[in-house]
Amino acid sequence: MKRSIDIVIAFIALLFLLPIFLLVAFQVRRHLGSPIFFLQERPGKDGRIFKMIKFRSMKDAFDKEGRPLPDEERITPFGQKLRSTTLDEMPQLINVLKGDMSIVGPRPQMKEFLDHYTPEQMRRHDVKPGMTGLAQVSGRNNLSWEEKFELDVQYVETQSIWLDFKIMFKTVKVMITKEGINAPDQEVGAVRFSSQNNSQSEPIRK
Repeated sequence: MKRSIDIVIAFIALLFLLPIFLLVAFQVRRHLGSPIFFLQERPGKDGRIFKMIKFRSMKDAFDKEGRPLPDEERITPFGQKLRSTTLDEMPQLINVLKGDMSIVGPRPQMKEFLDHYTPEQMRRHDVKPGMTGLAQVSGRNNLSWEEKFELDVQYVETQSIWLDFKIMFKTVKVMITKEGINAPDQEVGAVRFSSQNNSQSEPIRK
C-alpha cells in the first residue's frame, strides 16, 4: 500500500508542480548553467547506493589544484534562495517513481556516514529513505545528528500509513514557516559526526 501511495502522490505532485519545475529548471540554467540537475550517491534501503536527484544550487569553482572550493564560496544568492524554499529537492519525486525513495522515510544522508553508524543507527536503512521524515518535522536541522538518527529509528519502529500522512501534513507547515532550515550543510555535519564517532568507538562495518 505504501508503494502505491508513493506512486500516486509523486505522479500527481509532478503534474501539479510541472510549471514550477520547468521555471526552476530555467532559472537554474540561467544562473548556474548546465547541468541543471545535481546527482549524488546516497545509501538507500539496506544501504544500497542510488543516485539522488536535486536541482543544482552551487556553481562550479575550483582551487589551483583542481579541488572544488568550499560550499560557502560556491553557493550563490540564487542557490541559497532555492535551498531555503526546498525547491531544490523537487526532482526527488523522480527517485520516488523509480523506487529509490519513498515520500516519507529517513532522509538519505551522505554515504560516508555508513562507516560510522552504530548498529542501532544502521536500522534507519531498514526502510526506503524519504523526501521528508519524522526528523524533518521534529526540529529538522536544529537537531543534533544523533537526535535525527534516533527519530529515524523511531519511525522505522512505528511506521504506518497514518503516521506517513501526519508527517506529510506537518512537512507543509515546516516548508511554509521555514523552521530549522538555517544550519550547517551536510558535509560539515558528516565530518563532525564521523570525527565524534571515531573518537568514541571503532567504525561499524557496512
